[in-house]
Amino acid sequence: MIEIVADPVPLTADQNGILRIAGTRVTLNTIVACYQQGDSPADIVEGFPSLSLADVYAVITYYLRHQVEVDRYIAQNEHLAEEVRRELEAQFGKQPTQAELKARSNRPNFIPFPN
Repeated sequence: MIEIVADPVPLTADQNGILRIAGTRVTLNTIVACYQQGDSPADIVEGFPSLSLADVYAVITYYLRHQVEVDRYIAQNEHLAEEVRRELEAQFGKQPTQAELKARSNRPNFIPFPN
């Protein structure tokens, strides 16, 4: 007979309280965002080779069973990140986006820095 054992959810909080998949730098927010965009667990593992398929399934299962709490956690993180972004912009000015940098590099008078 097979013994049924509940495996712990492979999530750990780092020193800043960010939930990550145990043994990796991949955050819970990242897994949930990929899942919500329609990525399969196999797709997620392909994009993040440090993850195991079993851990991705376990984290998605945890998300589905605790969606209200996880969504609240993600919204709180996004709010805190926005506050930090505003503080940095106030201190250092608005930084150009990737698209703006790319557009600048495509201008005819653009001179790149030497390597």
